[in-house]
Amino acid sequence: MRILLVNKYFYRKGGAETYFFALAEGLRALGHDVAFFSMQHPNNEPSYWSKYFVSEKDYVGDISAFKKVQEASTLIYSFEARRKFEALLEEFKPDVIHMNNVHRQLTLSILDAPYLKKHHVPVVYTAHDYILLCPAYTMVNGRGEVCDACLDRRFVHATKNVCVKGSRAKSLLASVEAEFLKYHHSYDKIDAIIAPSEFMKSKLDEGGYAGRTITMQNFLTDSQMAMGARVANTHKFEDAQAGARPYFLFFGRLSQEKGILTLVKAFLQAAGLERYADSDVSAGHKGFLPDTWDLHIVGDGPEREAIERLIASEGPQAVSRIRLLGYRTGEDLQREVGNARFTVLSSEWRENMPYSGLESLAAQTPVIGANIGGIPELVVEGETGFAFESGNVSDLTDALIKASHAGENDYQIMQQACTKYVNERCEQSQYVRQLEDSYRRIARGE
Repeated sequence: MRILLVNKYFYRKGGAETYFFALAEGLRALGHDVAFFSMQHPNNEPSYWSKYFVSEKDYVGDISAFKKVQEASTLIYSFEARRKFEALLEEFKPDVIHMNNVHRQLTLSILDAPYLKKHHVPVVYTAHDYILLCPAYTMVNGRGEVCDACLDRRFVHATKNVCVKGSRAKSLLASVEAEFLKYHHSYDKIDAIIAPSEFMKSKLDEGGYAGRTITMQNFLTDSQMAMGARVANTHKFEDAQAGARPYFLFFGRLSQEKGILTLVKAFLQAAGLERYADSDVSAGHKGFLPDTWDLHIVGDGPEREAIERLIASEGPQAVSRIRLLGYRTGEDLQREVGNARFTVLSSEWRENMPYSGLESLAAQTPVIGANIGGIPELVVEGETGFAFESGNVSDLTDALIKASHAGENDYQIMQQACTKYVNERCEQSQYVRQLEDSYRRIARGE
């Protein structure tokens, strides 16, 4: 088949791009011809198809007010994107179009390309977030609360609640975009929507997309699986006896919706550090974390300074036991994951099917996960990890202490459960073959 993959970023920026490039790899491995449509950027990977990519758009960087107005006018509908997409379609003549993140930089205007009015080409969309339901895409309002207001498809809620980056102007623009797409029937041109979690599917169905949604959990490439197996540390208890300090690991963007400050507070409380020392640590467990346990934080983002201030305010013990390691990638990051006793998914938004969780399980490192969004589909209590109430410092404190008390035999059983989960549910070839079947069914109108 000739498959056109569409995503606004053509470099490895986040989870959507991890999926996008892995999908291309998997499709090509099965003999399919793959082309790309994206946006120009200095970090882009090389591609023959880059001659059709749209010019770079920057809605948040340091640009003039005039330029912002100019670019904002293309946020909702881009004639440039439609024109260049048309030219690519005429050359490539795809059998299937598979879209990922397209809003704002590319826009749904590409589905108005004249070629698509002449030729029926099935359109598939993978929902990496909630942009089809919520102008803010996280379903978190301006007060930081998980919110279902826009499920009634009246997107003015996002403006009233200042849901987009704390800016009324950006919230208004996002609301106008969502209303335009609704009245322009842009989403009606999508034949099937892939939801990477059952939770995401349920929300899409609730928001008006029932009948077009398919659940297909995110997958790991063969190389990711192999790397996970290579860095998996099955001797963590022996390492601890030899003097290595066991640690919890957070890796990802240091942002409010990731719950990183909640995690730091919970660790301080569990460790009995400074002003948390006299608090009621746990309803179900006695004492604190052993003083050999640390917290490692890998990543960067807007909450970094707040984290540093919080740690510094708790004194030298906190500084010595909470390590901010900065941004890491590749095998360096994976070794950190493999050596961690547990990773923590502390999200406070309805995270979909985070790759950080899948990569952790592939490295035989169980997950302590917030009971929100698609995370509970990764974390089987007592098997692949432990769950806690999202945003609840006390409950996360309990989970950290409970995890630290896991004995060697129980921990090895959890590691085996992690490997079984990944082997049964995350293989690339299995995902791509299922996707092939979906493409063909959609092409037949089934």
